[in-house]
Amino acid sequence: VQLQASGGGLVQPGGSLRLSCVASGRIFRSNIMGWYRQVPGKERELIASITSDDRTTYADSGKGRFAISRDNFKNTVYLQMNNLKPEDTAVYYCNYVVYHGDYWGRGTLVTVSS
Repeated sequence: VQLQASGGGLVQPGGSLRLSCVASGRIFRSNIMGWYRQVPGKERELIASITSDDRTTYADSGKGRFAISRDNFKNTVYLQMNNLKPEDTAVYYCNYVVYHGDYWGRGTLVTVSS
Protein backbone atom coordinates (compact mmCIF):
# COMPACT_ATOMS: atom_id res chain seq x y z
CA VAL A 1 0.00 0.00 0.00
CA GLN A 2 1.31 3.43 -0.94
CA LEU A 3 0.04 6.60 0.67
CA GLN A 4 0.33 10.04 -0.87
CA ALA A 5 -0.53 12.99 1.34
CA SER A 6 -1.11 16.49 0.03
CA GLY A 7 -2.66 19.81 0.97
CA GLY A 8 -0.08 21.16 3.36
CA GLY A 9 1.38 24.62 3.09
CA LEU A 10 1.70 27.97 4.75
CA VAL A 11 -1.41 29.42 6.37
CA GLN A 12 -2.04 32.33 8.68
CA PRO A 13 -3.31 31.81 12.21
CA GLY A 14 -7.06 31.36 12.14
CA GLY A 15 -6.97 29.94 8.64
CA SER A 16 -8.00 26.55 7.32
CA LEU A 17 -6.46 23.75 5.35
CA ARG A 18 -7.73 20.47 4.02
CA LEU A 19 -5.30 17.61 3.84
CA SER A 20 -5.84 14.63 1.57
CA CYS A 21 -4.24 11.22 1.51
CA VAL A 22 -4.75 8.75 -1.29
CA ALA A 23 -4.08 5.06 -0.77
CA SER A 24 -3.02 2.99 -3.75
CA GLY A 25 -1.78 -0.49 -4.46
CA ARG A 26 -3.30 -3.44 -2.65
CA ILE A 27 -6.32 -1.95 -0.90
CA PHE A 28 -7.98 -3.88 1.90
CA ARG A 29 -11.69 -3.56 2.35
CA SER A 30 -11.41 -3.38 6.13
CA ASN A 31 -8.98 -0.75 7.26
CA ILE A 32 -8.46 2.23 9.48
CA MET A 33 -7.01 5.43 8.10
CA GLY A 34 -5.66 8.13 10.31
CA TRP A 35 -3.75 11.35 10.56
CA TYR A 36 -0.78 11.95 12.80
CA ARG A 37 1.57 14.87 13.16
CA GLN A 38 5.11 15.34 14.34
CA VAL A 39 7.30 18.27 15.24
CA PRO A 40 11.10 18.01 15.55
CA GLY A 41 12.15 16.55 18.86
CA LYS A 42 8.74 15.18 19.71
CA GLU A 43 6.99 11.90 19.15
CA ARG A 44 4.48 11.48 16.41
CA GLU A 45 1.00 12.01 17.81
CA LEU A 46 -2.39 10.83 16.69
CA ILE A 47 -4.88 13.45 15.56
CA ALA A 48 -7.78 11.33 14.40
CA SER A 49 -8.66 8.04 12.75
CA ILE A 50 -11.58 6.68 10.80
CA THR A 51 -12.61 3.12 10.04
CA SER A 52 -13.79 1.86 6.68
CA ASP A 53 -17.36 2.09 8.01
CA ASP A 54 -16.88 5.69 9.09
CA ARG A 55 -16.39 5.34 12.82
CA THR A 56 -14.15 8.16 13.98
CA THR A 57 -11.82 8.61 16.90
CA TYR A 58 -10.22 11.89 17.89
CA ALA A 59 -7.26 12.46 20.11
CA ASP A 60 -7.23 15.57 22.25
CA SER A 61 -5.06 17.26 19.61
CA GLY A 62 -7.81 16.86 17.03
CA LYS A 63 -10.93 17.61 18.99
CA GLY A 64 -12.94 20.68 18.16
CA ARG A 65 -11.04 22.21 15.25
CA PHE A 66 -10.24 19.20 13.07
CA ALA A 67 -12.54 16.82 11.21
CA ILE A 68 -11.59 13.56 9.57
CA SER A 69 -13.56 12.02 6.74
CA ARG A 70 -13.02 9.54 3.94
CA ASP A 71 -14.19 8.54 0.50
CA ASN A 72 -13.91 4.79 0.10
CA PHE A 73 -14.49 4.94 -3.66
CA LYS A 74 -11.45 7.17 -3.99
CA ASN A 75 -9.45 5.40 -1.24
CA THR A 76 -8.89 8.82 0.22
CA VAL A 77 -8.92 10.20 3.73
CA TYR A 78 -9.24 13.90 4.49
CA LEU A 79 -8.43 16.12 7.41
CA GLN A 80 -10.22 19.44 7.55
CA MET A 81 -8.34 21.79 9.85
CA ASN A 82 -9.95 25.01 10.97
CA ASN A 83 -8.88 27.92 13.15
CA LEU A 84 -5.27 26.86 12.82
CA LYS A 85 -2.78 27.95 15.44
CA PRO A 86 1.01 28.29 15.32
CA GLU A 87 1.29 25.22 17.54
CA ASP A 88 -0.36 23.19 14.78
CA THR A 89 2.82 23.61 12.74
CA ALA A 90 4.10 20.11 12.03
CA VAL A 91 4.56 17.46 9.42
CA TYR A 92 1.27 15.63 9.01
CA TYR A 93 1.32 11.95 8.18
CA CYS A 94 -1.30 9.62 6.86
CA ASN A 95 -1.56 6.13 8.33
CA TYR A 96 -3.28 3.01 6.98
CA VAL A 97 -3.92 0.09 9.30
CA VAL A 98 -4.96 -3.40 8.24
CA TYR A 99 -4.97 -6.78 9.92
CA HIS A 100 -1.30 -7.53 9.28
CA GLY A 101 0.23 -4.16 10.02
CA ASP A 102 0.25 -0.52 9.07
CA TYR A 103 1.62 1.78 6.40
CA TRP A 104 2.80 5.38 6.42
CA GLY A 105 2.90 8.13 3.87
CA ARG A 106 5.75 10.62 3.56
CA GLY A 107 3.97 13.47 5.21
CA THR A 108 2.98 16.96 4.26
CA LEU A 109 4.25 20.07 6.02
CA VAL A 110 1.80 22.49 7.57
CA THR A 111 3.17 25.82 8.71
CA VAL A 112 0.94 28.23 10.61
CA SER A 113 2.51 31.64 10.74
CA SER A 114 1.74 35.26 10.09
